[in-house]
Amino acid sequence: MGEEVDAQEFTRADRTRHREKVRRNLDVFARMLREAAFDTDDPMTGLEVELNLVDELGDPALRNAEVLEAIADPGFQTELGQFNIEINVPPARLREGGLTTFEDTLRRSLNNAQTKSTEVGAHLVMIGILPTLAEGHMGRDSISGNPRYRLLSEQILDARGEDITINIGGHERLETTADSIVPEAACTSAQLHVQTSPDQFADYWNASQAISAIQLAVGANSPYLLGKELWSETRIPLFEQATDTRSEELKSQGVRPRVWFGERWITSVFDLFEENVRYFPALLPITDQEDPLEVLEAGGTPTLSELRLHNGTIYRWNRPVYDVNAGVPHLRVENRVLAAGPTVVDTIANAAFYFGLVRALAESERPLWSQMSFSAAEENFHVAARQGIDAQIYWPGVGQVQATELVLRRLLPLAQEGLEAWGATAQEIDRMLGIIEQRCLTGRNGAEWFTRQMHQRTDQDRYDALRAVLLDYAERMHTNEPVHTW
Repeated sequence: MGEEVDAQEFTRADRTRHREKVRRNLDVFARMLREAAFDTDDPMTGLEVELNLVDELGDPALRNAEVLEAIADPGFQTELGQFNIEINVPPARLREGGLTTFEDTLRRSLNNAQTKSTEVGAHLVMIGILPTLAEGHMGRDSISGNPRYRLLSEQILDARGEDITINIGGHERLETTADSIVPEAACTSAQLHVQTSPDQFADYWNASQAISAIQLAVGANSPYLLGKELWSETRIPLFEQATDTRSEELKSQGVRPRVWFGERWITSVFDLFEENVRYFPALLPITDQEDPLEVLEAGGTPTLSELRLHNGTIYRWNRPVYDVNAGVPHLRVENRVLAAGPTVVDTIANAAFYFGLVRALAESERPLWSQMSFSAAEENFHVAARQGIDAQIYWPGVGQVQATELVLRRLLPLAQEGLEAWGATAQEIDRMLGIIEQRCLTGRNGAEWFTRQMHQRTDQDRYDALRAVLLDYAERMHTNEPVHTW
């Protein structure tokens, strides 16, 4: 959703026209789910990684335009903050060595990008929240040059009617306000895509929701924000608060948040798109000329651009994606739960664990979500974000259990089954799931490593310690030695 849009203002007529068009899109989408031939024969998986930029001292480098110009690779794009960029890794099939392809492609691209970005005084870091961000980086001046981001910030602040409040209580407490959505830019993620058929979409989405807490527990990598030690995965509460269009009064009335875990298991992908249209006003009411019904009845594939743009401004942790490739429509679950890093191989291990586990659970004869309330899955999600590798969560048939014990005893064998079903090689499976296993055995993920290093530097100024640990982190990141060995 980082596509360019023109800077503009929206009239009431624009919003009325856009609402009608989105509903028309939704009607056509419902018909396509009944009638159209979606691309389902040989599903692809995909990966996007958001990165932070720092200078020689470890402070944020607000230079993404210069960095992108130096890299000169269309696979790299802007992100919301000038201290962010994103890389889109080409999709791959796991049965064709996709995990190895992802790792090799990402390492090669990042090495090349690092070499070129160094020439303009910036270095790449894969971490969920840049620990050295300070209050001075949270203003509108830090927003990227793409007009879409400023427009989105203005629309969210206008809808809210007041400044954004960030209030997170963890090991320490952070209370601050912002006059833009730049705090959202502090949240960088590794987004995992899994393509699925319309018939199986609900099972893959429900499974993704159920295991999101497990992903957070083993992969947490965002323990510091604005100098404070907060949650193991502070991205979760920060993102929920930084894009909240609701005033306190609307929260009290039960209006849904735009960063949303959801409120129920689903039976169809249509449920999610329909909820998006029913519950959320458009932030970017941009309307094009396509008549989706006319295109469909002429034998074409409508782009449904208004529905897709609207969907892109509702930040579900597992987002439904409708897309068109070579004239053929397809559906994906976009898993947005995890931070990237600490290394490329850690990121791919997280991806392998997700791809394997989600397939095993989605194709299980007795669905996990038939044994577990949705509210339990949501509670697990926030507990794991707060506690990380030490999280205790609820699991059907087990009760309250240490997340690492659950992974070791039950979930790694399921992930292996799922990866075998995808066609991943035994070598890939052993290596990637072995990294997850060792994290659980050592109790060490990115967040645990970083906080432990900081606790050894309590005699230093907080920001001096953050810079020193971050530079150590960045150096280790380039070795591609997984974090459990650090």
